[in-house]
Amino acid sequence: MKLAPIPMLDLSRQYTIVGEEIQAALAEIGRAGRFVLGKEVQAFETAAAAMLGTTHAIGCSSGTEALWLALDAAGVRPGDKVITSPFSFFATASAILRCGAQPVMADIDPVTFNLSPLTVTAILERNSDIKAVLPVHLYGQCADFDALNRLKIKHNLLLVEDAAQAFGAKWNGIPAGALGDSAAFSFYPTKNLSAWGDAGLVTTSDDTIADRANLLHVHGMRERYFHEIVGWNARMDTMQAAVLLIKLRHIEQWNLDRARIAARYHWLFADSGLTLGTSADAADLVLPQTDPRATHVWHQYVIRSSRRNDLRAHLTASGIGTEIYYPLSLHQQQALASLDYVPGDFPHSECAAREVLAIPIFPELREDEQDRVVEAIVAFHA
Repeated sequence: MKLAPIPMLDLSRQYTIVGEEIQAALAEIGRAGRFVLGKEVQAFETAAAAMLGTTHAIGCSSGTEALWLALDAAGVRPGDKVITSPFSFFATASAILRCGAQPVMADIDPVTFNLSPLTVTAILERNSDIKAVLPVHLYGQCADFDALNRLKIKHNLLLVEDAAQAFGAKWNGIPAGALGDSAAFSFYPTKNLSAWGDAGLVTTSDDTIADRANLLHVHGMRERYFHEIVGWNARMDTMQAAVLLIKLRHIEQWNLDRARIAARYHWLFADSGLTLGTSADAADLVLPQTDPRATHVWHQYVIRSSRRNDLRAHLTASGIGTEIYYPLSLHQQQALASLDYVPGDFPHSECAAREVLAIPIFPELREDEQDRVVEAIVAFHA
């Protein structure tokens, strides 16, 4: 008997939990006709700020817009230089460029995949004109904010969090979104907290940053048709806010479910007979690791393999979904050739791009499905 495929993510299972409630909320919005900046937007902003421990939360139209708003509102201006990771989604770099600033890449920590404070330090020692650092909380684990905060103080930097993948993550008990001067979240449908389309959020506890972000995301207006600054249409749709407001009540449990699944993957792999290690060249697999100071929300469960492409092909043939986040470092992207980086500049990022493979993880993933994923990986190495 042919077994059913195991997807990377199955949002239809989540729909059985929240679908009817969301449909009712959307129908009410339709009846009331409040499609733009309805009361649900402010309700979600208030609830999200309370959960994330910030004074302000500004809903916007996407995670990409949130990154731009968070950077600009914090004070990044044309000509400024912003250090960030080359191992991230493209929006991390494009948002800096949209501000008119220059992305300055620093290599990642090979264990956590996050921006390495050591490489950031090396850049700061050579450059006195860095304005900000944009660390990425990749795969749901916060970057090292102990070290980054020390650098912020020493070099008078702005710290802006790319928390697109990290809603609910924490560092030393402090939520992502409350660690830096400002932060950006994405609610793209694949995220732990997801909209039914595109949506994002900017968080900050700085009144001045919040005021500018609020202005920027509605064409620079406080009073309608009177524009103080040149802004943009980056508002969150009322319908997306309604979806997020309902899902927000579940996100803590969903993140706990992800952590349980990740722990079970750890146990299954440890019991599998595979050679596990810290180097993909010396082991069958490298498993993801969590910094003891971090609360990981497991947006992705990412293994490393020196035979990644062959392993992925084997899993695809076995009906198991996988994804590569990310197959090419930002400094090697054609669109960013003007940054003048070359292959070899960031060896840890480039190695990760060759080796990483995300396997299925979502709150409703069943234990028998996890068993099949691990069994297929074991069979590949037999």
